[in-house]
Amino acid sequence: MNTSGLQPLTFAVPTYGSDNLLKRNFLASPCFSGDNRHQFLIQRDYNSASRAYNDAIDAASNDLVVFVHQDMIFPANWLADLDLALKYMDSLDPDWGVLGCFGVTAAGVGQGYIYSPGRGIFGAPVPHPVKVQTLDEIVLIIRKSSGLRFDPDLPHFHLYGADICLRAAQKGMSSYVIPAFCIHNANQYCVLPQEYYECYRYIQQAWRDALPVQTTCLEVTKSNMGVYKRRLREAYVQIRRKGFIAPRADDISKLLADALSHASI
Repeated sequence: MNTSGLQPLTFAVPTYGSDNLLKRNFLASPCFSGDNRHQFLIQRDYNSASRAYNDAIDAASNDLVVFVHQDMIFPANWLADLDLALKYMDSLDPDWGVLGCFGVTAAGVGQGYIYSPGRGIFGAPVPHPVKVQTLDEIVLIIRKSSGLRFDPDLPHFHLYGADICLRAAQKGMSSYVIPAFCIHNANQYCVLPQEYYECYRYIQQAWRDALPVQTTCLEVTKSNMGVYKRRLREAYVQIRRKGFIAPRADDISKLLADALSHASI
């Protein structure tokens, strides 16, 4: 699809260790075939996503900055989908804060349309950008000129999507899920890592006056009841040895074909 009208983008991708996963997934995305206008910032071996992404904002040569996981795959029409969404936002909310591919409303309703091995299609197509409270970290898009930055003290690699959306809201800017189908080629687990709960506690304290806050994994509240219930369920699935759902796909061509054959796009 023609994306000649789309301004150049900066893509920021955190990695750790080998670049094999990055090269076989995100950098192999069909949407980049023959399009070399964009800047790719590979943020290697950072101890937190927030610090990696803040450094990427400083280094970005373009106003539009896309923060993305290295195991994401963008189909051929993803850049065109983004272009259409940006044009829609020019009329809907030209002062938007953060865009993404999956998120959740303040009422706890998930929005977005993605595919993952083992889970298959997740969510449903959205006809136009939809306002949400927070966005999943798989894809986050901001404008450098907005002045938005991630909390440098938020540890690890979880819940920084919620944090940046809350920071946008604090500045009077809204967050939206856009119609841009994509594939998350991740190992699928039922059990959240310990680092997630450390990030949960950080968000719980940092945004105490904004609670409750919906996220794509768990609602952050002043009470820890939701955490206790989640960890009990996790203990149960670990006892039954069912905490692992499906591995990351090795055959990227087949994964892409499977995803597109199941998607309503």
